[in-house]
Amino acid sequence: MSAAPSPPRRLTLAAPAGRWVLCAAVLGSGMAFLDTTMVNIALPSAGTALGGGFTLLQWVLAAYLVTLASVVLLGGALGDMLGSGRFFMAGVAAFGLASALCGLAPSGLALVVFRLLQGAAAGLLIPGSLGLMVTAFAGEERTRAIGIWSGFSGFATVAGPLLGGVLVDAAGWRWVFLINVPIAAGALVIALRHVPPPDAGLRSARERLDLGGAALCATGLGLLADALIEGRQGGAGGLTAVALILGLAAIVAFLVVEGRRERPMLPLALFAIRDFAVANLTTLLVYAALTVSLFLLVLQLERASGYGPIGAGAAIFPITLLLAVLPPRMAGVVGRMGPRRLMTLGPLVSAAGLLLFTRLSKNHSYLTVVLPAGIVFGLGLALTVAPLTSTVLRSVPAARAAVASGVNNAVARVAGLLGVALVPLFTGLATGGAGGTVLAEGFHRTMLVAAVLCLAGAAVSFFGLRHRRSREAPSVAATVM
Repeated sequence: MSAAPSPPRRLTLAAPAGRWVLCAAVLGSGMAFLDTTMVNIALPSAGTALGGGFTLLQWVLAAYLVTLASVVLLGGALGDMLGSGRFFMAGVAAFGLASALCGLAPSGLALVVFRLLQGAAAGLLIPGSLGLMVTAFAGEERTRAIGIWSGFSGFATVAGPLLGGVLVDAAGWRWVFLINVPIAAGALVIALRHVPPPDAGLRSARERLDLGGAALCATGLGLLADALIEGRQGGAGGLTAVALILGLAAIVAFLVVEGRRERPMLPLALFAIRDFAVANLTTLLVYAALTVSLFLLVLQLERASGYGPIGAGAAIFPITLLLAVLPPRMAGVVGRMGPRRLMTLGPLVSAAGLLLFTRLSKNHSYLTVVLPAGIVFGLGLALTVAPLTSTVLRSVPAARAAVASGVNNAVARVAGLLGVALVPLFTGLATGGAGGTVLAEGFHRTMLVAAVLCLAGAAVSFFGLRHRRSREAPSVAATVM
């Protein structure tokens, strides 16, 4: 009779092996968190160098979000199949390679294609980094490790705009991507030497790997993005209609497939839970406003207001700082006020910040215009994130919390995709370009539309969430912007 497999070896932070594993996880996830905020700073320079106008800038963001939203939901099943260590290392290697390709892209089309690959790699890397610590540590050591990981993730998010500005100014936009290559190499070397081997009893999860669902999701989102971004450029009316119809058909087919699978990557039954559905609808509205407003704020500052890359990075620094620092420290506030009040107040404050951004002009003062608007907007987002995460996790059974978190992360990416692709259609930027007076006017209209989205998010939370207080502190959760 064969002996029972020994339990997996757990690490501690007191031991060098545990600290090395934590270091690898921090380096790996740090690339994704840095990249999210750095790329916004590099977009104006990349667009000028590669041509393609405003449409190219939309696609550079949208391509990444299409594949990230589609792949991140597969994270749990892939981690089970490969083992957390192998899964993490595959994500790191893929992200480093895709980043190198982005940095060496010879044309705008090539950059968009490589961003699709980078988004898919991020869909592996983000859950893989957290999964590595869940399996490598246990008990209080796991809590400490995830807390440290979240802290460094927040630091990477905050540092992204400033580091991106420095890189673009000093070395060019390509280095916003190329900087990931040595980071990925370092994380891989550490992981290969120190991450424990997979459990001997690891089960295959091939039957749980919903590749068909992921393909339908990516196809549908990509075709819808194409219809929205290219549809107002003229000369492609028929093709745009075909893309729109096929995209909607692919999304419907995706939902049908997920409804019939025994173990879907998107469990539709979760949306029958009222608070879960309301929290995700609020996520869709607020994150659409967040993504499109940051995208256009950087363009406005660099192309219409005379800021350089470093100046633009410094200008949005207060937003990322508040969004990274405040949510993990709001457990007590969520417990006292309850998520409903904060998820109503937060989007309202964010809307006020967006309205303040409409005061931007060519010769505005940073201290009296940009800084106050950034602080108010960032504060509103910070007030929203903690109770939103708490509501998503606590509205479902504990056994489904990881799946619920993944779904909410995917919804946030889809929201960003829709914001970048759809909002410019209503503000004149899709047809007018991204320079001079047209950009300034389109920016002001976009801030108004984004403010309306935040107001809608506040209304959804106020009328949709149950009026109750949270008796527990929200779980720590890092969110990629």
